[in-house]
Amino acid sequence: MKFGILVNEGPYTHQASDTAYLFAKAAIEKGHKIHRVFFYHDGVYNSSRLTEPPTDDRHIVNRWQKLGKDHHIDLVVCVAAALRRGIKDENLLEGFRISGLGQLVESGIQSDRLVVFGD
Repeated sequence: MKFGILVNEGPYTHQASDTAYLFAKAAIEKGHKIHRVFFYHDGVYNSSRLTEPPTDDRHIVNRWQKLGKDHHIDLVVCVAAALRRGIKDENLLEGFRISGLGQLVESGIQSDRLVVFGD
């Protein structure tokens, strides 16, 4: 099965990002494919290279980056939501890209299921 994932919450304010990451990882381990992860609303904070959690905490942004790189997953950040929150190309972590809502629509069309995490 091919999944599209929508993440609507930031990495440290809500469980949604952790749950989405663990879902994606488990799906891949079961032989499924992740077509795209689309970060929307506060979910765009999952792409910021400025994120620096304490050393004894998980680094959610780096987890997404590694998952995307290791499994060739398209990590897309909503342009409108990103700009509203001060996220631009220069503070985007490598492996993420900024694009429009059309990428979310396309993911819904190209995937067997679009799974939404967060409000």
